[in-house]
Amino acid sequence: MSSTASLTVAAAQPRCAAAHRPDTVSENVALHAAAVREAGTRLVVFPELSLTGYDLAAPAVDPADARLAPLVAACAEAGAVALVGAPVAETDGRESIATLAVTGDGARVVYRKMRLHGAEVERFAPGEKPAVLELDGLRLGLAVCADAADPAHAAETAALGIDAYVASTLYGPGAAQAERRDGHFRDRAAAHGVWCVLSTSAGATGEYPDSSGGSGVWAPGGDLVVQAGTAPGELVRVELPGR
Repeated sequence: MSSTASLTVAAAQPRCAAAHRPDTVSENVALHAAAVREAGTRLVVFPELSLTGYDLAAPAVDPADARLAPLVAACAEAGAVALVGAPVAETDGRESIATLAVTGDGARVVYRKMRLHGAEVERFAPGEKPAVLELDGLRLGLAVCADAADPAHAAETAALGIDAYVASTLYGPGAAQAERRDGHFRDRAAAHGVWCVLSTSAGATGEYPDSSGGSGVWAPGGDLVVQAGTAPGELVRVELPGR
């Protein structure tokens, strides 16, 4: 069996543009593009609903939306894949909280949040199944926020055969939420023997005036490898070994 190359990954927590403005998505796209260029990695992971902020009233984003062009261009220049968050509309009229994979060729939905939380259920439909994104020979299991808080979601995803569990989330500020955040990813890494990559919001995002920060990476077994602080705009990098 041939071996695969390692995968460089960044977990970003960019500043989020103020919600409810005509240019919110465009401003966030510009911030995402800057983070992709700064990261210099093959994969860059962003928080839940990162293109709109955590604004449950934000209009759905079409993966073909022309406003995403600067991020597509940044990914083309960097040879990167960006995992970004947005509300999306389905062809049958349902809406989902989604993860989009953005490359130099455009954007596509690769995962829909399965474990909806709180008021999300009033608008959004849950995703129907776990998903794996294969990138450069590594299998990345995807999660959005409350997914990762449920051990069963990680188990369902790990059963598909994954090298890493990659989550885009939002946690509130304060020590209790930080402890909860870190415990989730330490436990998932230990339970399944996989890398865990967390991108989580920092500072204000949509309806939240503050959030935890602390994006990071946990090694198989549960040891913390690298972690950002609480400030928006930080990112951390890691190299995941190939198979």
